[in-house]
Amino acid sequence: MNRRTQYKLRQLGIIIIAWLIIGFIMAVYDHMILYTNNSLGPSSDYTFLSSVIRNMFAALVGALLGGSLLVFFVNVKYQDKSYGYTVLAVMISFVLIILFINVLFRIFSVQDTHRLFKNGLAWGIVVAVTQLLLQINSKFGHGTFWNIVRGKYNTPREEQRIFMFLDINSSTTIAEQLGDQKYHEFLKDFFTDITNPILDNKGEIYQYAGDEVIVAWKYEDGIENSMCVRCFFDIKTYINNIKNKYLKRYGVVPTFKAGIHCGKVVAGEVGIIKRDITYSGDVLNTTSRIQGMCKQYDEEVIASSELINKLQLTSSYIVETLGSIKLKGKEHEMLLSSVKPIICS
Repeated sequence: MNRRTQYKLRQLGIIIIAWLIIGFIMAVYDHMILYTNNSLGPSSDYTFLSSVIRNMFAALVGALLGGSLLVFFVNVKYQDKSYGYTVLAVMISFVLIILFINVLFRIFSVQDTHRLFKNGLAWGIVVAVTQLLLQINSKFGHGTFWNIVRGKYNTPREEQRIFMFLDINSSTTIAEQLGDQKYHEFLKDFFTDITNPILDNKGEIYQYAGDEVIVAWKYEDGIENSMCVRCFFDIKTYINNIKNKYLKRYGVVPTFKAGIHCGKVVAGEVGIIKRDITYSGDVLNTTSRIQGMCKQYDEEVIASSELINKLQLTSSYIVETLGSIKLKGKEHEMLLSSVKPIICS
């Protein structure tokens, strides 16, 4: 099972648990309303347990059907649609689903029209909020939104991270050929297409900067099976497999280069109006400088030997030492190496 599927199943699990809790709360709310002074009281066949079972079963069925639709279909097929569009479309669809579930309950038990309408409206709001949160989580990036909510980085903390700066080749020339609007569509397609290979290799998209994307790994994740290096070549393979799409739409297939490095950074939450989690430290500047050496040495991937020494690359990759190089803006030289995959004939 790849990481994308694991991530989606985790999202579905959270939706199921959250909706079961909401179903229980709705049963408690109904129970309290029945015993207010303005109520005529419960019917003779009413029990709190049956109400809990009915509401939680509806929540479970809705979460399994609707949650799966949200996670595995809507947020995959409608990535280019606005938040408002997806929230409205999904809310309407789910109101119909919940109403259908309530109609089934009404067939087997007594349930007045008022409660049927109330449940449909309540679950419609729950679905809308769920979809909005999924969209916000997608906007911030995997795990980032949750880290902000729970305040993990309110106090800056030092972490060991691996970074890859991936940059499109000849971007200025491509932009001139395509024009501003078409070039923006080109970048949007490219950033969308490289997302899955990044996630599959346990990477996190830290930042988009013009025609460049910065990918971060927790140190252990990036080292595992050399995922920080494998990620680049998985992206290259995937783009090559869909090159006809780019040729048809833009007349050019994106090629790219990358610099990879590791080190300690300080991770912390910044901003008031627009909050985000950022990394600061010399490792980021150094990785950018390493990526800048790719053009000079005509290499696709250059990594610091500090990182190379931690990876097991001998069986799948060819590593060539470029020597000790003084990077722009740095006082001391750094030992760098290029990385190429071993091509099996």
